[in-house]
Amino acid sequence: MKLSIISIGNSKGIRIPKTILKQCQFDKEAEIEVRDDKLIIKPVEKKPRKGWKEAFGSMRKRDENALFTDESLDREMKDWEW
Repeated sequence: MKLSIISIGNSKGIRIPKTILKQCQFDKEAEIEVRDDKLIIKPVEKKPRKGWKEAFGSMRKRDENALFTDESLDREMKDWEW
């Protein structure tokens, strides 16, 4: 598909047809990069927990898996005031 490059203020841009945006699952943001003199546009990955498994695995190897809460915390809530 051939697209025209258009002026947008002081910049240039292209219009991407709605069907292509839907097919590629673009929403409100895109990632753009140049690789081998080619422009690559891809949707932003929506994986908020990406890399957590590896991070927690490396923490375990370094024995950094201690609790963040104080052991003296009243978990039964006996002395809590409501």
